[in-house]
Amino acid sequence: MEMGLKGKNVIVTGGSRGIGFGIAKGFAAEGANVSICARGADSLKTAVAELESSGVKVHSATCDVSDADSLSAYISAAAETLGGLNVLVNNPSGFGRTDDEEGWKNSLDVDLMALVRAGWTAIPLIEKSGGGSLVHISSISGLTPSTRTPPYGAVKAAVIQYTLTQAAQLAKKNIRVNCIAPGSIEFEGGVWDMAKKNAPDLYKSIQASIPFDRLGTPEEVANLAVFLASDAGRWITGQTVAVDGGQMLS
Repeated sequence: MEMGLKGKNVIVTGGSRGIGFGIAKGFAAEGANVSICARGADSLKTAVAELESSGVKVHSATCDVSDADSLSAYISAAAETLGGLNVLVNNPSGFGRTDDEEGWKNSLDVDLMALVRAGWTAIPLIEKSGGGSLVHISSISGLTPSTRTPPYGAVKAAVIQYTLTQAAQLAKKNIRVNCIAPGSIEFEGGVWDMAKKNAPDLYKSIQASIPFDRLGTPEEVANLAVFLASDAGRWITGQTVAVDGGQMLS
């Protein structure tokens, strides 16, 4: 299937590892130029080297997405370096687990407000390029009760609602907005990798809840992100799609 992404310019926030890096690799494989940001310089350096092997233009910068000024400066610099902006993927999470001030602040600052603020800077740049796409990464925790992580679930639900609002607002600017709700995704150094080592009973219970008896991979989320942002997905907007291997069915 022709995705029509060759030469397009894509920003993936939180793109140095896990789902974000999988998404960045997916776009690079389609010939898109990619910018990624993360808080850690070491992980960025490794990620950039792999992305550059695809033969596309790659930009990166350290950035705390919860800092409004830093985030805006990063997006502006990324678009300038790449030569414009067609796609923004909002990926980072503060993983607010605890039902207290810190848990809620982490989720609101990173999962919601960073996404909102990134749009404030990126949307005019995408419009200037003739239109494009926003892809937000939410979670199935925003679609189901989230008893272990109340702030995380509530804020991810807000992301799903905001996707609908943005889709309605931005259609006339030729900008589509969609959302992905991953289930439990496993990758080295990630939450479920840590749980496998440190909380094996929890890991096994989650694995048992998935009909395919395994956790998902970043690449399985990335495949959808690339499709939703591509010409192949040009008639899709305002949607939230779960990538969970049927996890919610149980």
